[in-house]
Amino acid sequence: MDPEFNDNGKVVQRTGYMTDLLNERALDFVSRKRSKPFSLFLAHKAVHPDAFQAADGTLDLAAFGGYRLPPRHEDLYRGEHFAPRPNVMTPAQAAKSKPAFAESVELKQLPRSKAVLEAIQSGSQEEIRLRAAMMASVDEGVGQLLDELTRSGQLDNTVVMFLGDNGFFFGEHGLGPERRFAYEEGIRSPFLMRYPKRIKAGSVIDRLAMSIDIAPTLVALAGGKPAATVQGVSLLPLLKDPKAPWRRSILCEYYAENAMPWLVGMSYKAVRTDRYKLIHWVNKDGMPGVTDELYDLKEDPYEMRNLIRAKAMAGTVQRLRKELGRLVAQSVGL
Repeated sequence: MDPEFNDNGKVVQRTGYMTDLLNERALDFVSRKRSKPFSLFLAHKAVHPDAFQAADGTLDLAAFGGYRLPPRHEDLYRGEHFAPRPNVMTPAQAAKSKPAFAESVELKQLPRSKAVLEAIQSGSQEEIRLRAAMMASVDEGVGQLLDELTRSGQLDNTVVMFLGDNGFFFGEHGLGPERRFAYEEGIRSPFLMRYPKRIKAGSVIDRLAMSIDIAPTLVALAGGKPAATVQGVSLLPLLKDPKAPWRRSILCEYYAENAMPWLVGMSYKAVRTDRYKLIHWVNKDGMPGVTDELYDLKEDPYEMRNLIRAKAMAGTVQRLRKELGRLVAQSVGL
């Protein structure tokens, strides 16, 4: 509430709820009269907690306020039950099949870690409710933008993309509050597009797409050609033909930092195909056959059976390690 904005380098004190203020600014921009095409990127603070960083980049626990709702939404979803996924478990249970988690589990017992977890009611029904209720303000803003584009006659001539930049864990694999890990709950996120000229309403494309595909897609839609240094590929071929030749795998990687006390040493590089996922814990290089993880997403969609030591999967592991190496080299080459 009542945040300070960095407005082109000038600190401006605003009054109101952060999400509402950003919605208002976006609406003002879209409603302006103009003679040339426009582009708007709106990234909400929601659904992050009310947190502040200390000088060293870590969370300032004294100023950590948890999740904030506007008064009109404080009781939204109250009393509702959000059914847990089958892979919700304690950190200790997760560490039994995921040896790389052992250190992280210990670090979660530190007083500083517990302070963060308690501040946001981690893993509880109330945490889920609060985050869901925070999204209501975002939803209202999307509706306002679509209404304005309709009023001005620009809706069907405007490419609209709605997406989340990451998933989240509410106890799945013993994780939370988290979104940094390579399990499906972390790397899968909503991605919707509206552009009647190229996309049939209600169509679903089930292929491996990434957020880095957005830039080349928009450049191509504008009639340009992405530079050689731009990662990702245009999604336009899939919009034309969902069965068009496409990538066979994606790279997921994370470099550990100190945002949360229990993330130290949890860097990884992972490869995901349509069926399998191999997670290589970089800081555990001395024993990859023990700490790395392999999942058959067809037979085990909740990633509860780590197959890294299964003799029958040795060939699959070898192929995935090779593919992971190819993706890393390709990324570095760009």
